[in-house]
Amino acid sequence: MAALSGHTIERMEFRKTTRRYPRAVGWNAQRGPHGKDQDVHACRIFTDQGASGWGFCGASEEAPRRLIGRKLPDLFSAETGADFEARCLDIALHDLAGRILGQPVWRMLGARAGNRIPIYSGAIYFDDLNPQGEAPGVERLIENCRQDAAAGHAHFKLKIGRGAKYMERAAGDARDIEVTRLVREHFPNAKILVDGNDGYDPAGACRYLDAVADCNLYWIEEIFAETEDGLRVLREAIRAKSPATLIAEGESRHGRMQDPAGPLGKWEESHVDELIALGAKKLIDVLLMDIGAMGFTAWRSVMPKVQAAGAQGSPHAWSEPFKTYYAAQLGCGLGSVPIVEGVFGTVDGVDASGYTVKDGMLTLPDAPGFGMTLH
Repeated sequence: MAALSGHTIERMEFRKTTRRYPRAVGWNAQRGPHGKDQDVHACRIFTDQGASGWGFCGASEEAPRRLIGRKLPDLFSAETGADFEARCLDIALHDLAGRILGQPVWRMLGARAGNRIPIYSGAIYFDDLNPQGEAPGVERLIENCRQDAAAGHAHFKLKIGRGAKYMERAAGDARDIEVTRLVREHFPNAKILVDGNDGYDPAGACRYLDAVADCNLYWIEEIFAETEDGLRVLREAIRAKSPATLIAEGESRHGRMQDPAGPLGKWEESHVDELIALGAKKLIDVLLMDIGAMGFTAWRSVMPKVQAAGAQGSPHAWSEPFKTYYAAQLGCGLGSVPIVEGVFGTVDGVDASGYTVKDGMLTLPDAPGFGMTLH
């Protein structure tokens, strides 16, 4: 766009700040505890015309600084996002462009889904267990659901797969079933999503689904390492027992790390092609590649292929609150994102008060860029 053409990257500022959860987050089927506080890094970029934008940045300072002196249109297009060499500033460049154009990113992307999107709490881990000490029991898990409901959440994703690592298999599977049914009892109108972190096999997944079929699960996520044969077994079980339940896959790379990052970030292009092909075969309904590790621009390039396959996307957003907002901006802009992962908490020095969660809906600000201020 012409409004970007007069800008040159003049300087950058790098910041380290801290992400804080309101409670400690524990274990899932693979690892834990996830803790409460963690350092995160941000970069603010300035142009010679006095414009600035910022975003969270996992790259070292060396790579972004090589872009100082470059013309903005050589690095970024409002229509397609950041060029490959500028992906280290992917988020900051989107924020900068939105601010220059006077548009929120979701509008710059097309505003295909308005500025409100369903959201779920992604913070319900194995809150009943403590492998390092006394287990608090299932009531703690319900207390944490209530805490998130008080913050505006109406939908919950439950970690399952206790029998993969922290409990004997049969007892762990029984606890997964108990927890699912208990949350449904306490929150009868909630969308309940479950995430196995690959802690089951296909047969076990079908037994779990059979036991909770009347709970009307919204989706089943990463319940085992995806294979076409395994997903066919799961799909048939869903058709028979819970036909409205969605299959969500694509967060895990299963050792197929793209390093250094490529056009699709840390995902191999062939892996993403395989996931989309499984979507076209109606074996995956929602693709989950992480918004940070894959990248905002990469998601922009992949979404049309996801849509063409008849699938949807919901970028994995866990660990940082701002990733929820980036995923929501993508979803409201491009559409085809049925719900986003809610990561609760705050980041020191960041004002994200323009984003509000009420009754299970996230409303995005109409402020330019991503609508967050870095103090």
